Formats: sequence, structure tokens, C-alpha cells
Amino acid sequence: MTAALDPIAGLHHMLGHAFIRHGLIAGTAIAVAAGLVGYFLVLRSQVFTADALSHVAFTGALVALTLGLDARLGLFVATIGIALLLGALGPHGRADDVVIGSTFAWVLGIGVLALSIFTTGHSTGNGAAGVNVLFGSIYGLDAAAARTAVLIAAAVVVIALALARPLLFASIDESVAAARGVPVRLVGYLFLGLVGATAAETTQAVGALLLLGLLAAPAGIAMRLTTRPYRAMALASVIAVGGVWGGLAFSYAAPRVPPSFAILAIVTCGYGAALVMPRRART
Repeated sequence: MTAALDPIAGLHHMLGHAFIRHGLIAGTAIAVAAGLVGYFLVLRSQVFTADALSHVAFTGALVALTLGLDARLGLFVATIGIALLLGALGPHGRADDVVIGSTFAWVLGIGVLALSIFTTGHSTGNGAAGVNVLFGSIYGLDAAAARTAVLIAAAVVVIALALARPLLFASIDESVAAARGVPVRLVGYLFLGLVGATAAETTQAVGALLLLGLLAAPAGIAMRLTTRPYRAMALASVIAVGGVWGGLAFSYAAPRVPPSFAILAIVTCGYGAALVMPRRART
């Protein structure tokens, strides 16, 4: 029986490739963190912040490449730095849409300049780097990059879970949380730092243009399926992981389909299905 007709044989053949294993390990870790952080993004109505950080990730990586540095350094410095700046510019560590939009446009302009410089003066040695930043390169991650992704995702998850209770309180009612002694502004800063780190990591899996989908769609599905916060957090991470696994498998079976597109297509279809699910099915 051929691998095409035998799912077990096909899975064994797929996992026989080191680049697939690295992508699955890194993608799983990234998806867990993205689902958890994405839940709070949706709960706090800060999805536009993640959209802005996707363009910050693009700019940071390209600036680093233009300067001859590792793109990952630019990713993390730019996304975490701008995330904290957005917190500083808004009340209670949460910037409004005008601040986010202005920062979005300013950073994107720098990204266009960096792209122009990079493509004219530096692209001969790494012509695919700009495309990888935009659309992700999960198949290009080696063992060291996969380990780094797991460590960073683990740190994000641990901090997010430790912060979950006060963050939930502050997300539901900032005024009452502040009156009860919750350091709302500090909590907002810490959360934005987590969003920045998660955005930087997610860029490596699905790219700067598509990272918002992996952050928002699984959380959106989870929140339509359950009203219980901790259950929704876990469900968002599970859905994100399922999207990554399914996307990598589909991309492997159909090599012309980019893995980032396949991942986002799965979670987007899941969100569409959740939209038509009757409210009485929620638990």
C-alpha cells in the first residue's frame, strides 16, 4: 500500500524529514503561545495592536538585515520595544486606535525604506530573506531555531499564566481592578511585552503579513465556543496547534501550497464554522 493510500505510512514518511520535525516542534510551541496570548488580545479588544506589530516585525527584521544583523534580533527588539512604547503612549498601558494607527504608519514607512535599501544593496547574498519575513519560513528552521522557539514560547506561556488572574480582572473592568489594588498599568506593559515576543516568534512560522490570523482566529473560535476564561485559553491554544499541524500536513501533501497559507486557511475556516454555530452550543 502506498503512502498516499496509507495515512500511517504517509505520516511516517513525512516525519522522516528533519525540516518537517523542526517545523512541527517550533510550530507547536509557537501555536500554544499564540493561542494563549491571542485570547487576551481578543478579550481586551487589542487585536489592532497585533496588526500593528505585524508590520513592526516586518520593519524590524528588514532593518536588522540591512545592518547585516540576524533578522531575529530585529524582530524581537522592534516588536517588544514598540509594544512597550504603545503602552507608554496610552492610559493604563493600553494605547488607543489613533496612537496605534500613527505608529503603524510611521513604522511601515521605515519598513519600506529598509526594504528599498536591502533589495538594492544587500539582497544578492540573501535574496529570499525579505520574502521569508513577510510569509514565514517554518520549513527553514533548523534544530537550534526550533529549540529557541520552544524556550521562548515556554517563557511566554509561563508568564502569561502567572499574569492571567490580574490580567483577566483588568481586562474586564480596569477601574474596579485598580481600586482593588491591581497594578493595571504594569499589567498592561507586561502583557504588551508578551504580545511583542509572541509576534516575533509567530513571524517565523507564518510571516509578518499573516501572524494576526494565528493570534486572533483561534482565540475568536474559542470565545464563541465557551464563556469560561481558562477553558477558552486552553481551547485557543489547542485550535492554534491543530491549525499548525493540519497546515503542515496539507502543505506537505500539496507542495505548491505554502505552509503559512495552509495554516491560516484552516483556522479561518474554523472561525467561519464557529460563526454559524448556535449560541446554545456554547459552554
